[in-house]
Amino acid sequence: MLQACLNGARNVSLHQRLSADPAIIAQEAAAAVAAGAHSLHLHPKNPQGADTMEAHYVTQWLRAVRHACPDVPVGVTTGAWTSPDASSRVTMVESWRDAPDFASINWHEDGAEEVAGALHARGIGIEAGIWHADAARQWACSPLRAECLRVLIELQDIPAKEVEGEATLLLELVREPAVQMPILLHGEERSTWAALKLAARWGLDSRIGLEDTFLLPHGERAEGNAELVAAAKSLLSPEL
Repeated sequence: MLQACLNGARNVSLHQRLSADPAIIAQEAAAAVAAGAHSLHLHPKNPQGADTMEAHYVTQWLRAVRHACPDVPVGVTTGAWTSPDASSRVTMVESWRDAPDFASINWHEDGAEEVAGALHARGIGIEAGIWHADAARQWACSPLRAECLRVLIELQDIPAKEVEGEATLLLELVREPAVQMPILLHGEERSTWAALKLAARWGLDSRIGLEDTFLLPHGERAEGNAELVAAAKSLLSPEL
């Protein structure tokens, strides 16, 4: 499975295909799906371009993307930067009028268990985001572990030569608790393409998009998500 991560928490001024307008990101979503993406991850934003979990904006963004990409699973962020108070994030999940198909949780963040519980109560798929070894251990002990849709091994902005070692460590920590659960491996910035190639080699799911990198495998700046997805598809096994 190849997921397109369309925008991330990036400042919308950094790339011509980033925007606080959900209609623009819906266009990006449709182009990414046409290029071969199987699911979509996005960060709803307010008019000022800041990430938000507020129900009004989540509805606005989900409806725009689903109209452009019917029948494609769509997920959103629950990152703590949207609201540092975990209880407010739980309240916002409970207030969503339009629910995403899934949502990602950074398992190292304060309140991750509570937010995961709110998602599970609403029947929203949980993507367990694992950034480092401590997060992997916390997730492995979670009573909600078995309720997760998939595990995300999320390599940070590290040199490409360090990717396999870090990915091996995290995979060893999550593979047994995640038995029969899909695992998605991806990187960001310098680790992006090395992580994607490693995911292909290991037979794992992966993701690509403007959230993770603006650059194509050989360093050229991508015009948008579709170009990144097309490049990723050329590197992945036919099954993804």
